[in-house]
Amino acid sequence: MLLHGSLVHLGFNMYALFILGRRLERFFGHYRFLALYLISGFAGNILSMLLTKDASLGSSTAIFGLLGAEGVFIYQHRELLGERANRALQQIIQVAVINLIIGLSPGIDNWGHVGGLFGGSAFIWLAGPILQVVGMYPSLRIEDTRETGVVGRIFLALSLALATLAGGIIYWRIKN
Repeated sequence: MLLHGSLVHLGFNMYALFILGRRLERFFGHYRFLALYLISGFAGNILSMLLTKDASLGSSTAIFGLLGAEGVFIYQHRELLGERANRALQQIIQVAVINLIIGLSPGIDNWGHVGGLFGGSAFIWLAGPILQVVGMYPSLRIEDTRETGVVGRIFLALSLALATLAGGIIYWRIKN
């Protein structure tokens, strides 16, 4: 996630992180956003390691995880967001499909992208904010009702599962 093939590669990934990251970090908070980024990147690199022998470079695995996480977040809060949710979900799907089509080009690790997409989606499905409107009019506010300890436990569980999978893949490759 920290290595890139060129300055252009780094620039594209940092631009995507800037666009997606600012918005998501505001809703998820600093620590949950960091956990999301790490789980997404790790999941993407593991799927890449499992399905291709080529080296995987770049943070696009984590960025695809952010895209998946945003989709899950919007889906889970579609009643709260109203009709804007459907349009936003359509746009996220379009961006993902276009980028996966671009990823069919030689030298682009689409398996890493898919792994990051699934990793970020799973993490936010299990540990993302659960927003609810609380209070009485005119003092309504939106609060995250997810138990705070759940985020850390899910992060540790997914990290352990991914590390075990990575260890298994490495062991299998050494043996074969």
